[in-house]
Amino acid sequence: MKLMHCSRRDALSLLGACVFAPAHGAALPSASIYQLDVALTDQNGRTFRLADLRGEPVLISMFYSSCEMVCPLIFETLRLTIAQAGAPARAQVKVLMVSFDPARDSVAQLKTTAVSHSVDAHWTLARADDGGARKIAAVLGVQYRRLASGEFNHSSVILLLDRDGQIHTRSALLGSADPKLVQAIRQLAVNVS
Repeated sequence: MKLMHCSRRDALSLLGACVFAPAHGAALPSASIYQLDVALTDQNGRTFRLADLRGEPVLISMFYSSCEMVCPLIFETLRLTIAQAGAPARAQVKVLMVSFDPARDSVAQLKTTAVSHSVDAHWTLARADDGGARKIAAVLGVQYRRLASGEFNHSSVILLLDRDGQIHTRSALLGSADPKLVQAIRQLAVNVS
């Protein structure tokens, strides 16, 4: 039996390929936000990674639960957008709302927020540690900073990710469904079927 000798570099490359290979088969595109290795915990206490969402279109945004102005509007805009996309798309699209206030948005608080916004099983409210939330915000283009009052000054954006976690459509429209986003959801839902 002949043994192959591989360099340390080759071994590390092989290990990296094994560790970062997605469970769904093919490698993730380089532009996929699912490349971020951030641990998230949802409103039910379940821990997951962004790559676990692979396979279906995902609407993603960021919020903090004690917000009384813009964040409730983000929830409502998402609800309106999904409703306008229609039944086939509504059945396939997932919604991920990631908190940028991990100090106050505990799992219990996320659950309370989910109940108060009457979200269904297609919605996930999640938290990460502060570093993880900042990484997600950076790739989504969300800017935020804590004010002395404990509230946040933040930008608002809703993004549609394709089945591989690539940003397909971005919208800053709040208060009504963005027709561009609705059409993109319908298109991606058809392509997933």
